[in-house]
Amino acid sequence: MIKSFLLITALSCTAWASASAETPAEQLGWKLAIHSYTFQKFTIFEAIDKTAAMGVKNMSISGSVNLAGPDGKPLKSSTVGLSDKDADAITAHLKEKGIDPKFVNMGVVKPSIDEAASRKIFEGAKRMGIDVLVAEPEVHDKMEELGPVMDVVEKLAKEYNIKVAIHNHPGPKNFYWNPDTVLAAVKGRSPLLGACADVGHWVRSGLDPVASLKKLEGRVITLHFKDLNEAGPKAHDVPWGTGISNTKGMLTELKRQGFKGAICVEYEYNWDNSASEIAESAKWFDATCAELVKP
Repeated sequence: MIKSFLLITALSCTAWASASAETPAEQLGWKLAIHSYTFQKFTIFEAIDKTAAMGVKNMSISGSVNLAGPDGKPLKSSTVGLSDKDADAITAHLKEKGIDPKFVNMGVVKPSIDEAASRKIFEGAKRMGIDVLVAEPEVHDKMEELGPVMDVVEKLAKEYNIKVAIHNHPGPKNFYWNPDTVLAAVKGRSPLLGACADVGHWVRSGLDPVASLKKLEGRVITLHFKDLNEAGPKAHDVPWGTGISNTKGMLTELKRQGFKGAICVEYEYNWDNSASEIAESAKWFDATCAELVKP
């Protein structure tokens, strides 16, 4: 009896220790990831190095990346069009630097009503082990084109079992700038389709990011997370928690919704030397997650 009690106690302690080893973000079901576009002036290998130096263990990858050109300067290449050799080299470098070799998502990509062309995007993503595409399906700013292109996107998402998260660039030029349009795109469609909420672009467009997240409840697949120095089109990124974007309010809302997924740093300012600002953002994120998991 005593041995049984001790065994049960030991197992309970082991289970508790395992659970407590999770970070606050992991307890919330979130992954902090650096989006490679943050380092778009550098090669993808340098972007990986910079991410590893900050201690972040996940990355998302842009729709195009820089490889080292013959002259040593960055050479832009389509991500889905990478050769097996280049794709394998990127995966090996992620592993070498202690970063999860599976990117949490890829994009922005632009599938279209041309199924054959769109299929190449999905095939390239599948080859790289991508299971979330961040996309702005091409509609040429015509609402009547939305249904037909989304028919193609939904068909391919189901066929390849890849989620498609619709991204928003700032309005009014971008077709998807308003979450109402994203909702219209995914209404009645597979749960594989949803939103990549670029919260900074909402603020640039004059939208309340918390209210916009509420509109998209149940459809948020991933985020390009930002804090801005001001509202409006001239705003720029600042370390999380220091701007006007109500970053804590957004994380609180994501917790309320039960969101599970990747929250990606896409820092589009101070391009040549943003690492310290991103590290400050990551520190703020960890501290805020710790507050959010408290009873």
